[in-house]
Amino acid sequence: MIALQVISKILNTQDNSIVEDNGLTEDYFVGYENEFQYIQQHIKEYGNVPDKATFLSKFDIDLVDVTESDRYLIDTLKEEYLYYKSVPIIQQAAELLKTDSNLAAEYLLKEMQGLQPDYKYGGIDIISTAESRYKQFMDRKEHQQNWYFTTGFKELDDLMHGIQRQEELIVLFARINQGKSWVLEKICTHIWELGFNVGYISPEMSADSVGFRFDTLHKNFSNKGLMWGKGDIEEAEYKSYIDELKAHKNQFQVATPINFQKKITISKLREWVKKYSLDIIAIDGITYLSDERYTRGDSKAVTLTNISEDLMSLSVELHIPILVVVQANRGGVVDKESEDTPELENIKDSDGIGANASKVLAIKQTKDGVLIMQIKKQRFGPVNGKLQYIWNIDNGEFEFMPSDGDAEPVERTKKRIEKVRKAIEKEDVF
Repeated sequence: MIALQVISKILNTQDNSIVEDNGLTEDYFVGYENEFQYIQQHIKEYGNVPDKATFLSKFDIDLVDVTESDRYLIDTLKEEYLYYKSVPIIQQAAELLKTDSNLAAEYLLKEMQGLQPDYKYGGIDIISTAESRYKQFMDRKEHQQNWYFTTGFKELDDLMHGIQRQEELIVLFARINQGKSWVLEKICTHIWELGFNVGYISPEMSADSVGFRFDTLHKNFSNKGLMWGKGDIEEAEYKSYIDELKAHKNQFQVATPINFQKKITISKLREWVKKYSLDIIAIDGITYLSDERYTRGDSKAVTLTNISEDLMSLSVELHIPILVVVQANRGGVVDKESEDTPELENIKDSDGIGANASKVLAIKQTKDGVLIMQIKKQRFGPVNGKLQYIWNIDNGEFEFMPSDGDAEPVERTKKRIEKVRKAIEKEDVF
C-alpha cells in the first residue's frame, strides 16, 4: 500500500523529487515495479512526470489521495523494503538450523551485512553558506514585517520582539478558566487585522462562538450581548459591522475536530495550511491532536512530546508560526491573591511540550480582573518578564497596568482596576 501511496503522490503532484532526493529504485516498489519503471522512463524521455490520464491508459490501478508527509512515506517504504529483504534470509536460516546451527549462523552473519537500515544523512555547512546569513540579517533589518508578527500586546512585543514568522512554536499555558483561550484569539485577531490569513483550531467551541469572540475582540461588542442576544447592541450597528467585515479578503478559518474527521493530525494540518494559504495557525488545546508516531504502549507524555516536536517541525517546514494552548497541572494552581504564575514544570502531562517550544507564556487571572502574563521560556530573549493587564472580559479590552517602577502612579492604576472590576461580572467568562 505504501508503494501505491508514493506512486499516487508523484502522479497527483507531478513531482518526482521524492524519488530523486531519497535514491529510490524499483526494488522499493514491491508489486508496483512496472508502474515505477514506466514513470521514471517517461521522465527520462520527455522530461516530465506522465499525467494521470496517460498513466492510467497503461495500468489498471486505483490511485489514492495522499496527505501523509514525505518523511512518513519514505520511512515506511524503507522499513517495508528492509522487511521484504529480511524474510527470505530468515526463512533460509531457519531451514539451516534444522540440520546445522553453525552453518545457519555463518549464513546469517554473511547475509545480515546486506540488511543494514538505509539511513540518509545530511546537513548544512554553516561556513560555506555564511553569505546567506548576511543576506538574511540585512533582510531582517530592512523588512521586519517579513520576519515578525506583532501580538496586539505592545508591551509583550517589547519583551519578545513579537512572533517569528517561521521556526516558532509558542505555548500558552494556565489552569482552567484563566483566560488563555481569550489571549490566543486576541493575538490571532490582531494578526488578521494586519491583513494575514489565520487558521484557528477550536476543539471545544463552534465556529460561530469563536466568531462572536472575534467580534468582541475586534470591535468591542459585548460578548454577553452577542451570545445571549441581549444588552445594548444596536441591530443596525452590528449589521453594518458585519457588512463591512465581509469586504475583507483575508480569512480567519475556524475548524473543529469534525472538519478533520474527528482526528487532527500533523499531516492534515499541513494540507489545511496549504489549502487556505494560512500565515499562522492557533490550536486551542494540544491534547486534541493525534500522534502519528504513536506505537502501542506509548504513554501520554511520549505522545504529547511527539506532537509538540512535530508541530515545531511543521513550523520550520511551512515557515509559519504555530500557537498552542496547554493546560497547567494541579501544581500550577496559584492563589488568586498572588501575582505568581505557573512554572514550566507545571505544564500538564509532558515536559517535552516546554522543551520543544520556542516561547512559553504562563497566564493567570486575579480576582480583581487583572490578567498576568509571564514569559517562562524564550530561545532568543530574556525570560521571566511579567506584564499585567486590566481585562474587561465582556468587551474584550486589555489595558496595560504599569508596575510600581513605571511612570504612572500606582494609586491611579488601582482606581482603574476597581472601576473595571465593578463593571464586569466574573460569570461573563465563556
